[in-house]
Amino acid sequence: MQRENERQKVFSRRAAILGGGKLVLLSALVGRMYYLQVVESERYATLADENRINLRLLPPPRGHIVDRFGREMAVNQQNYRAVLISERTEDAETTLDALSNIIPVGEADRRRILKEIRRKRGFVPITIRENLRWKDVARIEVNIPDLPGVMIDEGQSRYYPYGRETAHVLGYVAAVSENETAGDPLLDLPGFRIGKAGIEKVHDLALRGASGSSQVEVNALGRVIRELNRQEGQPGSEITLTIDLELQRMASDRMGENSGAAVVVDIHTGDVLAMASTPAFDPNSFNNGMSAEEWKGLISNEKSPLTNKAVNGQYSPGSTYKMAVALAALEKGVITPETTFFCSGSVRLGNAEFHCWKKGGHGTVDLKRGIAESCDVYFYETAKRTGIDRIAEMSHKLGLGRPLGLDYPKEHSGLIPDRAWKKKTTGVAWQQGETLVAGIGQGYVLATPMQLAIMTARLANGGYAVVPHLTGAIRADVSAQDAPPGRPNSIGVPPEHLNAVLEAMSDVVNSPRGTARGSRIKEPGFEMGGKTGTVQVRRITKAEREQGVRKNEDLPWKFRDHAIFVGFAPISAPRYAVAVVVEHGGGGSKVAAPIAGDILLEAQRLNAAQPGRTRQVSDAAKGPADNG
Repeated sequence: MQRENERQKVFSRRAAILGGGKLVLLSALVGRMYYLQVVESERYATLADENRINLRLLPPPRGHIVDRFGREMAVNQQNYRAVLISERTEDAETTLDALSNIIPVGEADRRRILKEIRRKRGFVPITIRENLRWKDVARIEVNIPDLPGVMIDEGQSRYYPYGRETAHVLGYVAAVSENETAGDPLLDLPGFRIGKAGIEKVHDLALRGASGSSQVEVNALGRVIRELNRQEGQPGSEITLTIDLELQRMASDRMGENSGAAVVVDIHTGDVLAMASTPAFDPNSFNNGMSAEEWKGLISNEKSPLTNKAVNGQYSPGSTYKMAVALAALEKGVITPETTFFCSGSVRLGNAEFHCWKKGGHGTVDLKRGIAESCDVYFYETAKRTGIDRIAEMSHKLGLGRPLGLDYPKEHSGLIPDRAWKKKTTGVAWQQGETLVAGIGQGYVLATPMQLAIMTARLANGGYAVVPHLTGAIRADVSAQDAPPGRPNSIGVPPEHLNAVLEAMSDVVNSPRGTARGSRIKEPGFEMGGKTGTVQVRRITKAEREQGVRKNEDLPWKFRDHAIFVGFAPISAPRYAVAVVVEHGGGGSKVAAPIAGDILLEAQRLNAAQPGRTRQVSDAAKGPADNG
């Protein structure tokens, strides 16, 4: 009986312990349920909604780029793309295999996609193919259940209506590279493009705009059921350029198949009206997708179509530099416009002989004839008396040898040598023979076509330090008006010196013995002045000179002379300056001058045909009337 009672007590204790344990567990379960359903109810309701609702970033429309008269140069067009969201597929490679049965997915695209999957977060869409045809979009949509993670995204892509003719001005947009993301979620969007060159790069942030957002309801498969809320982004700003699209296209066409550049500027405002570099490339190829063969063809082309020669090409200016030498000599007082030198065809300095381009020489030459007939001996003597340091000082005043501050990527500075530069660079003292060579714009002297155009503008505008620019306005409000530009600072050259040089430049084109007589503009009131230049790219030996070797026709293209011309028009009231460089084109008078003459004539015709076309210029910007 006692044993039975003890057994009963043990059972009761165990039952009590078990009951207590169950009660504790039940209490914990009730407490946890209360916590989840009451205390944390809002949080889990939000999480449930997030499983049902997706928030998507909307790329803003990229701002348009227009010319000075509002004509569109860079716009956007509709673009359908297939994208992959890696977290929605168990095996991305299997999905790509299935998709490749519907649209082509190349091996290079596959490698890129898999690399981006490893680099980006799982919810970030990765572009598979862009610019899809509508029938490809329909085929993908029909097969979406068998393509986990794949979806069609509709957006916009950049389009350049005038392609090659404006390529080097505008540049192009391309996909964001790994080192350019900078933590901006906008840059992770599929198909998002940023400016990689030209104006597209200079004003990329303004052109991008601000992103919007879209809240959509999706089903278990990730298919969008409906859009719940949408907030549009802020479109990018419109960029108005100083470029005249008609003149730009004409300059590009006139350069034709030549390798080189043509630049036209307004001499009073610095507006770049045309900046053509040839050969060019199609900027749409960078957006639509360029094949390996196309890319190889661009980078292997000896004429460098990807290089904007107007600002990145550096050339010896040849005889177009003689105006800078003349002004330096006039300023120093070592010559006057009436000073004469006798040209017999060469001049000797020590054991070296320096030749004039004209065999037999020009005879007695003053400043006007020296420039008009491009006598080398006259400028050998002038440079020797002036000295390289004074020539360099004047060159800088005219805009040579330093970046001009153009709103364009990687503007090259050219090179204007002096004694200090050579000693620092080579450790060797400057030689007087090098001064003679620099006096005709060769040797170490280098300039870009843009610098040569600005040099000419500063000569023709009365000696004002006009600075070139491509951007006319940056604005979201396209109705905003621009204020007329103010007057630039004077470069400090006496008007009588400028007038002497400008009269000589007029004779280059309009006098019977001028080197560019054959390219003169014959229409009354549209006449131009200018200066030719023919630049050797290889040294002509004495034996070749004696044998009369036709140094251009008998040589491979890359060894032929560069043809250069700078000019201004109209002579009566200068408004436009031009610089034309034709790489390995031969003589400046035969090749570059006719191109420049046609471009200057077109600039004046366009303005005369539509007087309201040209942007207003304040009287202050024009400078003194008697120096125009």
